[in-house]
Amino acid sequence: MPDGRNGGTLTIAHISDLHCGAPDFVASLLERAISEINDLAPDVVICSGDLTTFGFKYEYAEARGYMDRIDCKSVVVIPGNHDSRNVGYVHFEDMFGERNSVLRVPGLTVVAVDSTEPDLDHGQIGRGRYRWIEEQFAEAEPDDLRIFVLHHHLLPVPGTGRERNVVYDAGDCLECLSSRRLRGKTRPCYNVIEIAERHVDVWRKYPFHGEERIIQFSTETLAFEKYTARIEDEVTTRS
Repeated sequence: MPDGRNGGTLTIAHISDLHCGAPDFVASLLERAISEINDLAPDVVICSGDLTTFGFKYEYAEARGYMDRIDCKSVVVIPGNHDSRNVGYVHFEDMFGERNSVLRVPGLTVVAVDSTEPDLDHGQIGRGRYRWIEEQFAEAEPDDLRIFVLHHHLLPVPGTGRERNVVYDAGDCLECLSSRRLRGKTRPCYNVIEIAERHVDVWRKYPFHGEERIIQFSTETLAFEKYTARIEDEVTTRS
């Protein structure tokens, strides 16, 4: 059962694709996102890869500097395909540690894996890791929310031009996880997951441009409600 810092609610912030070193990298957006995340005081922060653009050491140093500004004791970071370019996975291990990890906090188990292949855009989990993944989740407390983290897609994301950016063994991995994919096309944003008792809210937050709740569901019944309204320039008032 959740036992987070925010009045009994377990709060998770999810960011991805920082792409430090890219020509179109916008520092102010990332700085704003970090400021908003710190204001939330989340229990866990998850960064699901592509911290860099070419996997160069100086890009990793820049990304490390930004991540160090996040005020959270429980941070999960994995590499993405851009991070595995030019032996970038070596720099990842030097600056961020293991590329596969497990985080356990009261009410939550996070299993994160590196799905990348050196110097290739595609990825895979690999059958050799299925048993390990199953074992980590099996050790979770019965009421824990279980989150699996990887950079690549497990299902194609429609309308994004990334329909082929799916791990080769996605089908077997989905069978291992019995997971449901609920992501769509977005503008620059990060996610916040709030778990209270057996109710989960997922918010999408746009730096400088407000937020929207995209789904809520019960961990008991799995009944869910999706939201399609897009927040542009105003900040919503939570109900």
